[in-house]
Amino acid sequence: MEDAELKKVLETLLFITDAPLPVSRISQLCEIKNKERLETLLQELRKSYDEEGRALQIMQVAGGWQLATRPEYGLWVRKLYQNKMTVRLTQAALETLCIIAYKQPLTRAEVEAIRGVEVIGPLETLTQRRLITVVGRRESIGRPILYGTTSEFLRQFGLNSLDDLPKLESFNIENVAAAAQSTAVELIEQDSIPEPVAEGEPPQDPAQAAMGAQEEPSEAADLSAQAPEAPAEELPAEPEAAPEQALAEEAPVEAAVTEQPAEPEEPQGNN
Repeated sequence: MEDAELKKVLETLLFITDAPLPVSRISQLCEIKNKERLETLLQELRKSYDEEGRALQIMQVAGGWQLATRPEYGLWVRKLYQNKMTVRLTQAALETLCIIAYKQPLTRAEVEAIRGVEVIGPLETLTQRRLITVVGRRESIGRPILYGTTSEFLRQFGLNSLDDLPKLESFNIENVAAAAQSTAVELIEQDSIPEPVAEGEPPQDPAQAAMGAQEEPSEAADLSAQAPEAPAEELPAEPEAAPEQALAEEAPVEAAVTEQPAEPEEPQGNN
């Protein structure tokens, strides 16, 4: 079969299939054992679609080849099917799927240890959506089930293999945390910068400034300090009393203090 004719056959197969076709399966259908030739023709067919700017594209996804629409025209497909093709997952299911995708194979207990909560519900949802599957059992006590992603997961996310997953280093999680920490340090340093002083004056010690602010006198105290003190009026000196007169004056006081009237006796009645 000529290359031009074989390209048409390949285009027909990719158009009619609802799942990615591996090269091995295409080789069986076309009865061609030279897989390198098929790979070359598929690459040329994809390049021609891209150069012509067609609305469809030939993708290498989930370990196979498939004809699909381009992302910029996905809106019209969703309008046609009224969002029935959209797969919606909860936040818990997405977090569980990400953990399994990057750390697979994992047991349920290992996923729960990473997330911090149980994942029974998310695992059931992902299994029903054929995004994860049982890939074996761990050789430990109880032989727990191991979970891993499926080819449907690769197809749904447009990946050819797990190697196409974004690298964790590309998310810059550590750099973001370091930037946030440095920003907090800068804000603290800005709050602690002392106020500028006039030229020629030495910088004020922060501790002395705080003490000075606490001991700052009020306006009334300032005014009273600035006002001149009036001279005190001199009062005429009282003549000193003679010792005998002083004792005579103090005697009635002592008598008033020491001498107390006796309580009247109750009259005794005659029985």
